[in-house]
Amino acid sequence: MKWPSRTELLFSVKSFTAAMLALYLAMSIGLPRPFWAMLTAYVVSNPLSGAVRSKAAYRVGGTLLGSMATVLLVPRLSNAPELLALALALWVGGCLYISLHDRTPRSYVFMLAGYTAALIGFPAVGAPDTVFDVALARVEEITLGIVCATVIHSVVLPQSMAPALLARLDRALGDARRWLRDALGAGSNARERRSLAGDITELRLMATHLPFDTSNLRWTGNTIHALQDRLALMMPLLAGIEDRLHALRGADAEAASRWQDLLSRIVAWNEAGAGASEGEGAPGRLHADIDALRPALTASSGWTDLLQVNLAGRLHALLRLCTECANLRVALDDSLHGRQPAMPRVAGSRPRVLHRDSGMALLSAAAAVIAILACCAFWILTAWPAGAAAAMMAAVFCCFFATQDDPVPGIRLFFNYTLASIPVSAVYLLLVMPAVHSFEMLMLAVAPCFLLLGIYVARPATTGAAMAMLFGVAGMLSMQDTGAMDLVSFINSMLAQLAGIGAAAVFTRLLRSVSADWTARRLLRAGWRELASLAGERRVPSVEAVSARMVDRIGMLTPRLAMAASRGQHDPASLDALHAFGDLRIGLNIAQLRRLAPQLRQQQAALARLLQDLASHFRAGPQQGAGSALLRQLDATLAAVCAAAGSADAARQDAAAALVGIRRGLFPDAAGYLAGAAEPRNRITEKEQ
Repeated sequence: MKWPSRTELLFSVKSFTAAMLALYLAMSIGLPRPFWAMLTAYVVSNPLSGAVRSKAAYRVGGTLLGSMATVLLVPRLSNAPELLALALALWVGGCLYISLHDRTPRSYVFMLAGYTAALIGFPAVGAPDTVFDVALARVEEITLGIVCATVIHSVVLPQSMAPALLARLDRALGDARRWLRDALGAGSNARERRSLAGDITELRLMATHLPFDTSNLRWTGNTIHALQDRLALMMPLLAGIEDRLHALRGADAEAASRWQDLLSRIVAWNEAGAGASEGEGAPGRLHADIDALRPALTASSGWTDLLQVNLAGRLHALLRLCTECANLRVALDDSLHGRQPAMPRVAGSRPRVLHRDSGMALLSAAAAVIAILACCAFWILTAWPAGAAAAMMAAVFCCFFATQDDPVPGIRLFFNYTLASIPVSAVYLLLVMPAVHSFEMLMLAVAPCFLLLGIYVARPATTGAAMAMLFGVAGMLSMQDTGAMDLVSFINSMLAQLAGIGAAAVFTRLLRSVSADWTARRLLRAGWRELASLAGERRVPSVEAVSARMVDRIGMLTPRLAMAASRGQHDPASLDALHAFGDLRIGLNIAQLRRLAPQLRQQQAALARLLQDLASHFRAGPQQGAGSALLRQLDATLAAVCAAAGSADAARQDAAAALVGIRRGLFPDAAGYLAGAAEPRNRITEKEQ
């Protein structure tokens, strides 16, 4: 048996204190179900104070919204139980659908609004004239639990999220540094790129709690968001540089060798912290040496020249990103320690819209609606006195696990531990509670169980099981009149809870459960749709927004690839061959072309045709391979850009680099571009045709 750590003990004691404070206040006020306040305090508690505070306001808002919906629906439809059940089920499903489109704490508003209506509405069906009083009491009980948990976790030895977030940030910077070393040194390590994608996604989600943190970190939100954006842009840059160097070594080993000394110096500069400002490793000197090695872009430029033009542009961008990351990290430390940052204050950036899956959100909502209706149908047909509890539990558990690919294992875990909690609940309800005559006695009676469970909740390996056990015991106390409980009512209530959880598992399995392999392919298809939109939409896209969304998909894809491989569903190498990173590079190159198009007036017709062909290709799905017509159009556009000597030279260089990137992403096995050919001769593998 592992002894509890100081952090685990502290979390358990704080959570128990918050729960007892909420229970005491609820009993003092005379609320009908005071244990709802206690249960809510445990549900809200989190080892990190910022996470508790960030969710508190949204949970209160969701509870108010759900209670208002109940007050509007129940009195009007109480004479038609079928319609009332349908209305409440649709409300839960609609709120769940909306909440799944937002992966920030704001989603709690709609998720709570959904199942709060179920928690209040179904028990009030038999007495619709009391629904307002029930709703008001439930809002007061839940709000008490939220407020008590927030106050205790914010005031009593608050645990800042700064150490965890900064550790994740430094790990991401370290992964980027190692990837740069491998990419520029002819090495390759897929672990860094996948780990970096996951770190960036996790950082974005953790940063949503920043404004509510208890440390000075909450004042550095703009700096952290800026670092996230630059790390996201660094991923396609490093992958592109890696690919260009590989192609250059294959096309012209002598040309590749001329870059080697410069690449080694860039690696040394970055390993030193990207902060050198003088000598051979100064950023200004490195930029000048890149320009010296970059060949001029002319109508006769061949494939080797174009690869070097692309490589030079990407190295310039990489140096700038590395410098900015290093400066932002120093500024972050300065701000945290109360020093004036040397660099100017970072401007605020708009929140990035991450990946959304409306189809899966709709399936989750449908599973919740059907599970609730099935429970209500059984309740109405059998006139089961405890049927309301089954409908309530179906709503709660369909919502709790809706973000997972396969929610059934999580629901099953709660079912098993709810079953295991029955003896404990029976002891408390049938033996302990009738014998308790003061709050002090009650607190001493529940302390051993809840303090022990709180320790296991704080351990990541046992959080799910301990929370399920805690939910089973506290949930039973919350839903019953603890002063007038008998064995028959207890058995009925427990059977109803298990029936509701079971219904959630069954209908989720039928309608919503998917494999990791299936989700991975869906993420890839979402990326292809975005690329089609990038090439075809009229508005010029934001490079940072596109990068954030596509890196987010890669971060979501990485654990699913590993899970699919561990279950024998698919070989991750073959899924990776579908070019999640290649899609990211192509997307940013398309965005760059769209931004440069107004400066390339002579080539706008060729660019427009190319973008139209790219949009058609990605709408059809790249799994069939790109055809020779698209390759010819790419080469024709490259020829047009190269031939326009003296016209917006910087824009031409960037446009040529973007076109080379797209060509390498779509046709990695094709022969090099041939300058001056009316019909560029390219060998295409059978797989690409």
